[in-house]
Amino acid sequence: MLLPIHVRLSKLLNIKENQIQSTITLLDDGATVPFIARYRKEVTGGLDDTQLRNLVEKLTYMRELDDRRETILNSIREQDKLTPELEALILAADNKTTLEDLYLPYKPKRRTRAQIAREAGLEPLALDLVNNQNLDPGVEALKYINPEQNIADAKSALDGARYILIELFAENAEVLAGIRDLLNKEATLTSKVIEGKEVDGQKFSDYFAYSESIKTIPSHRALAAFRGSNEGILTIGIDYPGKEDTPRGELNRYEQIIVDFFELNTNATAGKWLIDTAKLCFKAKIFLSMENELLSNIRERAEDEAIKVFATNLNNLLLAAPAGGKTTIGLDPGIRTGVKVAVIDSTTKVLETTTIYPFQPHNRYTESIATIAMLAEKYHADLISIGNGTASRETEKLVRDMLKTHTNLAVTPVIVSEAGASVYSASEYAAKEFPDMDVSLRGAVSIARRLQDPLAELVKIDPKSIGVGQYQHDVNQNKLAGTLSNVVEDCVNKVGVDVNTASIPLLASVSGLNSIIASNIVSYRDSNGTFKSRNDLKKVPRLGDKTFEQCAGFLRIHDGKNPLDNSAVHPESYLLVNLLAEKLGVSVTDLIANSSLLKQIKPREFVNELYGLPTITDVVAELEKPGRDPRGEFKTAAFKEGVNEVSDLQIGMQLEGIVTNVTNFGAFVDIGVHQDGLVHISEIANHFVANPADVVKTGQIVKVRVMEVDAKRKRIALSMKSEQRATPAASNKPKVNNHPATTSAGGAMADALAKLRR
Repeated sequence: MLLPIHVRLSKLLNIKENQIQSTITLLDDGATVPFIARYRKEVTGGLDDTQLRNLVEKLTYMRELDDRRETILNSIREQDKLTPELEALILAADNKTTLEDLYLPYKPKRRTRAQIAREAGLEPLALDLVNNQNLDPGVEALKYINPEQNIADAKSALDGARYILIELFAENAEVLAGIRDLLNKEATLTSKVIEGKEVDGQKFSDYFAYSESIKTIPSHRALAAFRGSNEGILTIGIDYPGKEDTPRGELNRYEQIIVDFFELNTNATAGKWLIDTAKLCFKAKIFLSMENELLSNIRERAEDEAIKVFATNLNNLLLAAPAGGKTTIGLDPGIRTGVKVAVIDSTTKVLETTTIYPFQPHNRYTESIATIAMLAEKYHADLISIGNGTASRETEKLVRDMLKTHTNLAVTPVIVSEAGASVYSASEYAAKEFPDMDVSLRGAVSIARRLQDPLAELVKIDPKSIGVGQYQHDVNQNKLAGTLSNVVEDCVNKVGVDVNTASIPLLASVSGLNSIIASNIVSYRDSNGTFKSRNDLKKVPRLGDKTFEQCAGFLRIHDGKNPLDNSAVHPESYLLVNLLAEKLGVSVTDLIANSSLLKQIKPREFVNELYGLPTITDVVAELEKPGRDPRGEFKTAAFKEGVNEVSDLQIGMQLEGIVTNVTNFGAFVDIGVHQDGLVHISEIANHFVANPADVVKTGQIVKVRVMEVDAKRKRIALSMKSEQRATPAASNKPKVNNHPATTSAGGAMADALAKLRR
């Protein structure tokens, strides 16, 4: 009997059954993960968003598994072949692979050679030779000669019997499981260059003769090999011990599994014929099928890891500290086409745009300085946000030269990532937001806004275009999009959204909302003015009670009628806050942010049928620091003056930089020379680092030392180790060939890893 899904999930996730059941009910009723994690802790027993996301993933898989299980059971029932034993095995299957193995003998298939042999009456011969191995195959086969069935001689009869046994052996679930387990432990992924492709495929040179255990191969190396195959440079496959060097006549360990399971006796009269059948079954049937399965599994695992890396980087980028509501000048650097300029006020409104031409071929340097100074003074600018693309350091120097001659200006230049700015500029949303603005100037607007509030601006861009992934174009795009969408949703709801200033894309990421309702909110706001209370949201078309329940706690209203509307306290808990204030003899307004009063509250005293301890505890914490932004303090990196190009770098130079991307083999750092340097995993810290993401994160400011520079190919190897314990790159040579990207940062390694990043 199949256990209820919440029971199976409880065992799998090690979470209590009642927690699982309650959470499933909430999910099926349309509750979002952010809402459940924040406002339904009593119901779920305090499951956090990470646990909930994992639960959703496993629930989806298990429901798909159960649907497939039912289909298979019905199919076998219709064939009148479902025995109690088989049904029990199918009901016990806890993964799709096992389920499909059990179904294999009963799965409708095209007319095979085994089926033709059965129709010719050869199944008894096949079974007799297995069940009574002392029979002589040649003698027994003579009994089945039948010209009418195209069985002209004993050889034809034995060939047909062999086809039947090969299918029998290859469709046994236990045999398949045993071989699969052994391959997963011992097999290797191999790649070889296709003859004649050595020059065209030079970027894949590390994989021209490559082999690595499928059990331990990192995702970036697996995906690199698959990309080489997709581009027609490499052939890839699966190798296993004994594939090429098993002595003639002997069994390898995989063939032995078949022999042992079916108790084939080498010394019996039919032994040699049966052993040869088992060997042929493995090589021509099982392995060919399992090789494709293993390659698919390797790719899927590698993709999952790459997606996880991307998700982690995106999370860190979205939750980067905002500079806040400060008037900002955005500069989108360019040489021939000029530097695009946009002035944005503290509410993100565009005040003015222009283009300056300080560099070749125009060389209007002095005029450009005057323009920036005029705009900074006119609008009392606090920050200048400079995109980190081509000419970024030249543009930064322009700004610093301006500050030297205009000492009255208190404006701070900051270089920010411009990844995805061009995508936003040409997007449908940007066209609607700025229909009369030139596409190139929209990029400067985005660069300014992403300094003010990275989250609010980056949600307007397809996450895949932000450039913090690893092989993001090679992975399952639907799975990638779904995962990144979850990251955006979690980040937006963790921070909260000002409903009176938020864009449609930002609102669409709020719990319970979508692009249609978000558009309706903005339209209502434009027609009726700012929202004065959360309850006003109920007047928005299509925003019903259920949607209000899901979104209200994450939407903020500054200077509204109710001060609680500017906090993460959900409207359903306003009554609780009133009770707390009444108990202390103060107004709600006096209670908010009053630490001394709030510390007098004993949450357990207020527990009742409406409010549990987790909710009361969260409400008190939120009242202490209402609307607190969970993002850190805004900081900027100081790039070294005079170091603007790769050619300016020197070995041993100490620099400050910004982590732009974290992969499972290291971190890429922008040090202000238009080419990110690589800190290999072995150079991230003096201690062993299993995962770079445990030490560094996207957007983090770090101090690095230049280890090696290849100016011609623009390859930079960096180290974050303290200098006294740093190991020279040249001294750490790989001990095992054919394992690219396992050594410390050096010239060849920086080159190889830079290829992987492309």
